[in-house]
Parts: sequence; C-alpha cells; structure tokens
Amino acid sequence: MNEIKSGYVAIVGRPNVGKSTLLNRLIGEKISIVSRKAQTTRHRIMGILTNADAQYVFVDTPGFQTQHTNALNRAMNRGVTQALADVDVVLFVVEAGHFDAKDKTVLKLLPADRPVIVVVNKMDQLKDKAKMLPFLAEVAALRDFAAIIPVSAAKGSQVDDLLAETRKYLPHGELLFGEDELTDKSEKFLAAEYIREKLFRLLGDELPYSTTVEVEKFELDGALRRISAAIVVDRAGHKAIVIGKGGETLKRIASEARQDMERLFDGKVFLEVFVKVKSGWADDERLLKSLGYE
Repeated sequence: MNEIKSGYVAIVGRPNVGKSTLLNRLIGEKISIVSRKAQTTRHRIMGILTNADAQYVFVDTPGFQTQHTNALNRAMNRGVTQALADVDVVLFVVEAGHFDAKDKTVLKLLPADRPVIVVVNKMDQLKDKAKMLPFLAEVAALRDFAAIIPVSAAKGSQVDDLLAETRKYLPHGELLFGEDELTDKSEKFLAAEYIREKLFRLLGDELPYSTTVEVEKFELDGALRRISAAIVVDRAGHKAIVIGKGGETLKRIASEARQDMERLFDGKVFLEVFVKVKSGWADDERLLKSLGYE
C-alpha cells in the first residue's frame, strides 16, 4: 500500500492557456469558470482531488497581468505571487507551439526552490505535429524543469500522466481536506462565478472587462437555495448590453447559471439576477475587497 501524499499545486501561466479547463479536468467538476475571453479567472480558486494514494490541492491562479493598469489587475497579480509562495509543486501551463514574451514573464516569477512541471496544453489543436519536438526542446532549454508533459485539458489526454508526475513531488502526510471536499470556496462564491461565466460566454467581446457579480442574498430553505445576485457594470450603457433586447440576454444568463448551480449543489435553485451600475469599481480598492478580491 502506497503511503498517502498530500500537498498544494499551483497552476500558473499567461492568460488564456487553459488553466481553468485543466483544473476542472483534474477535479472532474466545474470549479473554475471557463471562457474563450482572456482573464476570466480573477481569484485564486482551490480544487481538491483525493484518490487512493494522494490528495492534490490545486490552486488555479489568474493569468498574470503584465500591464498593471488598475486596482483589479494589481489584486490579481498579488493572488499569483501569494499562491506561488505557498505550494509544493508548480504546474506551468503553456500553449502547444506558442511561447512568447508573456510566457517568459510568468517563467521569471516561478520560485527557484520549487519543482516546476511544464504542462504543454492544447496538444489537440496543434496542426503540424512535426513542430512538437523542436518546441519541447526550446522550452526545455529555458530552465531545469522537473518534467515537461504534453496534454489536452479539453480532451483529457495524458492528464493521468500529469497526476502521476505531480505526485512524485508531494510531501508524505495526512490529508489536508476531507475526502469528499472539492473546493475551499463557498457555494455563494461558486454561484457568483457561474453567473460571471455565462456573462463571458454569451456576450464575448461585447462584454466590458469591468463587469463582476455580487451575490446579495444566499439562503438555504430546506434543500432549496434562494439566490439574489447583481451583475455590476461600470457604465449605464453596459447595463443595456447585459439585459439584451426584451431582457432576453439576462434571462438566458440566469437560466444557464441556475442549471449549472443545480448540478453542482445537487438541489433546486431559485435564482434572481439583476444589473446595477457602480462606476469605477475596478479601480476602487475598498470596493474590490467588498467583492472578494484580495
């Protein structure tokens, strides 16, 4: 019988390399929101995987912002550097065939005293497979990495190999969380994230970056959850975009988010979603704290 190992694993990389998709694949549940729009993850999100011989506590970080344009981006960058200080292993996620200055910026932040595994994601999207070996050699020359593992987080290929490699670097010890726990985040937090994901997915490039979600009421009534949430936008013009013609967009956001919540919470959800304007929220440090940004 293998001795149990348990530890913290940071998932880091530039925006849009598939960190959240990887976390969700590793955990087997949608803990972190996913969208094609860059920078959808704004908080450090913990996902917990417990199997027969190990407990992996994955920390999904925001994509590191190379331009410190506002208080929101500064808060996100603090989240990345704090996560890196406290982990046993780092998974550095890059996109197959693509390594640029932004990847190099993230690489410079990685601690020298922690094992770093390069996760080459989106292997399924690399059209010219002949470019793979030269690309892996180029990445390998950048630092003494613990391992380089090509995966497809979207398809699930070679994720088991990644887990096996990660386990080698976890310390022996007791479980850090209960065996049935999936995340350290509350249901209230996850409810807000699900609504935010639908915003990004349904509105795409129309959606201003300075949009967030504030859950104003979260009540348990037996097995029913009653949730009231505000989508917070920066300008009155953005409000009309979120509501959509005849309120259709807002209805669809609420409907799809509710279905996701019911699946994860395993119970009925009564969800009320509305839109409100808070000008300059992404640059207001005090307001960011009230919305859960560290």
